[in-house]
Amino acid sequence: MSKRLPPLNPLRAFEAAARLGSLSKAASELNVTHGAISHQLRALEESLKVRLFERSGRRLKLTPQGAELLPAVSSAFDGIAAATARMTRPTSSGRLSVSCVPALLSLWLIPRLSSFTARFPDISLRLTASNDPQDIRSPDIDICILYGTGGWTDCWLRKWSDLELFPVVSPTLINNRPIRAIRDLADHVLLHGDDGREWNTWLAAADALDLTRGQQHRFSDARLSTEAALHGHGVALGDSVTASGLLAKGQLVTPFNLSVPAADAFYVACRTEVRSAPVAQVFIDWLYAERDETDARAETAVAGQISIRKRRTQKVPVG
Repeated sequence: MSKRLPPLNPLRAFEAAARLGSLSKAASELNVTHGAISHQLRALEESLKVRLFERSGRRLKLTPQGAELLPAVSSAFDGIAAATARMTRPTSSGRLSVSCVPALLSLWLIPRLSSFTARFPDISLRLTASNDPQDIRSPDIDICILYGTGGWTDCWLRKWSDLELFPVVSPTLINNRPIRAIRDLADHVLLHGDDGREWNTWLAAADALDLTRGQQHRFSDARLSTEAALHGHGVALGDSVTASGLLAKGQLVTPFNLSVPAADAFYVACRTEVRSAPVAQVFIDWLYAERDETDARAETAVAGQISIRKRRTQKVPVG
């Protein structure tokens, strides 16, 4: 046989009045009139056939029966509120497969992974180092973090961050082979993370396109060229996102105070149907929130001792 419960609205009026100790405050919280609260309390007392309050002046005092009822009613309303919140917020459990630009994955995302796992311990991530736009269409990839022009269509796409480019070098190398002027770069190995276009962009801004080039190494991506710089193998182009942590730790330094905007940017992309999945929303929201928090803490990345006046940007050939 089902149990008969008191009506809901009078119970709400009772819980608010008992918690706040005032009919007026309960009426304000529930957005009803003082008279409506009084009527609901009388209806509840008549339904239960007990007195719930001792009314002495403006202050309400619970009777023994009211004091016995209040914890059960409060607990029930708290449980309803918690269940409603769980139903309306994005789910925080499941599996998510993310492909990410190798340098951003190694130097920015992985160092911050503990922040994500602490907040969402029931989400399992599968992280792949890749900068292939074809991953957007792959059924094995849910979310892509790409570096490029952002010209991908038929998908959900949003810019994540612009970035600035500047030379970086290990402290050991620059101490053994000082860089006191732009021309000293000719005595160092230039490390490329692309086809040479980004180094040429920086040299053009420094009015040094005619710099004599010595030995040069080329790598498949910026993560490898940055790692080569960390090991003291030459001077690489770092950027204001992926190199920020290495600069803060003193593992890399910036010899010059000149940076140039990268032609490309970081983007988050995924199939439209994936974007609406709650677990994907959780990760994407965290990604942008973490970026904003990092930006708020960041100081100027380029603080090199050698001052260079920036030249007007111009198109430059690939070297």
